[in-house]
Amino acid sequence: MSRKQEKKRNLIILIAFAAAFSILLGVSLGIADSSEIASAAELSSTVTVSSLTLGANNTQGVPLEEYLAANGLLFEDEEDADTEEEEDEEEILVDEAGESDGPYYTVTKFGGEVPMYASDTVNVRSGAGTDYDRLGKVTWGTEVTVTGVTDNGWYEVLFKDMYGYIRGDYVVSEMPGVPYLFVGDSRTVQMEMAVGNTDKAYVAKVGEGYSYFKNIALSEIQKYAGNGTRMIINFGVNDLSNANKYVSLVNSYIDTWENAGVTVYYSAVTPVGGSASVTNSQIEAFNAKLQEGLDPRVHWIDSYSYLTQTGFQSSDGLHYNKSTYKNLYSYYMTVINQ
Repeated sequence: MSRKQEKKRNLIILIAFAAAFSILLGVSLGIADSSEIASAAELSSTVTVSSLTLGANNTQGVPLEEYLAANGLLFEDEEDADTEEEEDEEEILVDEAGESDGPYYTVTKFGGEVPMYASDTVNVRSGAGTDYDRLGKVTWGTEVTVTGVTDNGWYEVLFKDMYGYIRGDYVVSEMPGVPYLFVGDSRTVQMEMAVGNTDKAYVAKVGEGYSYFKNIALSEIQKYAGNGTRMIINFGVNDLSNANKYVSLVNSYIDTWENAGVTVYYSAVTPVGGSASVTNSQIEAFNAKLQEGLDPRVHWIDSYSYLTQTGFQSSDGLHYNKSTYKNLYSYYMTVINQ
């Protein structure tokens, strides 16, 4: 082989070697670039980083914390990360009913099942808060089986074979006084027929007055009235001449009722129609004596003026239709709730 041919062959080998080296270098750099892009994609602005090697790009001597902050990353050392994880486990509390869409709370279990009572008509919810779904309701005096109490003031109860929750201020350990107690004559009997007896009790009898109130009704009141009871008395239309006796009897019991937590109301005798055996003038005189003579702790409900102004319907002049009784009941509730 001539010297010229040998130089030509060496040049070809050198070129081929250089080309192969360039290809190999390009592949290596491509792999490295791909790895970096994948890593960068995995580290979003919300990624928590516990350690990182900065490599050749960290040429300014920037502390690790500052570098990560400048790049939108959160720095934690391994000890801090463990601590936050433990705190999260304590913070995310879910009640035993499996709910997690309302306020967080914890339940302290009782040693067993405790019988208690609903002090009013109240909702039973799937968790200890009003944001939870309503499972149903219990009415006044319903015995509920309580299994625990929450740290935000609710009771855990058994309800329809599942756990439910009732606000603590609507559950009491002893049978509560009925929320509303109506005491009176035939008008009170007919009011019960018009509005029902949920959350309410009635001590009333057709055609009765003072003697029934004193000898029978007073002992019956003790069965229903208790702490929180609002009692509405409405006697007199059958014996308008006994105004002073009613005043004396009610005033003699006001201390007893108040000490028991009962709030006492006396509803004025309401007006009659033209066919009644008594007159509105007689009723007005009776009402005036009671309003003047009753102890100030007895709240007066001027239902006479209410029906006189709004009107009423009566077939016999003395008793009302269902619509009038409902209106009168609504007026009672308005006055009481004020």
